[in-house]
Amino acid sequence: MKLPTNSQLIIYQTEDGQTKIDVRFDGDTVWLTQTALAELFQTTKNNISQHVKNVFEEGEVDQRATVKKFLTVQTEGQREVKRELEYYNLDLIISIGYRIKSRVASAFRIWATKHLHEFIVKGFVMDDERLKNPDLPFDYFEELTRRISEIRTSEKRFYRKITDIYATSVDYDPTNENSILFFKTVQNKVHYAITGSTAAEIIAGRVDSKKPNVGLINFRGSKPTKEEIVIAKNYLSEQELLVLNNLVEQYLVFAEGQAMQRVPMYMKDWIDKLHGFLQINNKD
Repeated sequence: MKLPTNSQLIIYQTEDGQTKIDVRFDGDTVWLTQTALAELFQTTKNNISQHVKNVFEEGEVDQRATVKKFLTVQTEGQREVKRELEYYNLDLIISIGYRIKSRVASAFRIWATKHLHEFIVKGFVMDDERLKNPDLPFDYFEELTRRISEIRTSEKRFYRKITDIYATSVDYDPTNENSILFFKTVQNKVHYAITGSTAAEIIAGRVDSKKPNVGLINFRGSKPTKEEIVIAKNYLSEQELLVLNNLVEQYLVFAEGQAMQRVPMYMKDWIDKLHGFLQINNKD
């Protein structure tokens, strides 16, 4: 049987906080492995396996109709090997979504309940966007590529571009503890990577009332404003700014490439990738 290479399901939040689902069908359904389900619902593969077992034991779905085995090429260490893996269709994916305890699964249930409520009350559910553009349906990754392109070309400060990329995470939640920590530390992480000092240390170490413009190098107009004096980037040399801009540009190009390759990125992925970029550039 042909491997379902086109199957993909993304549960994400729009910029206005609405939960949406973008699906690429293989025929009239979606086929995902346990590994893909674990990533989709941001949980462990063992957790998925246990819930799959429970779904079948309780007779919630027909195992013969919802599971198929496909010969799949996967990387194990340095080798590519072919293994027969179980794939689960949309019926089973929905059942799993109602059992998993994770933020993404909760968002899925909220979305599903909203549409189920609409069906019970009205007797039908309509996808207005798909009806308006039947030949050109909404594509999550095309929209994501557009957003990232806008971030790259914007005039925002470097750390705002990084946090804007973080905000494109599939599971983005600004109230999450990791998000709060990321927003608090991203500026200092990048400054430290370039200079060996935090933003506060840069200002304290480089401000000098005896120097022209109290040591500021970058500012608008003929004299720096009070606001510009407390921005660490304004004390960086031309070479330091070039290194900084190059580092941020690498991060943005990577983000754009992930979207073009249809790779979903979660909050933890962007945190890890920033750390990785700093390490690769010997800046951490």
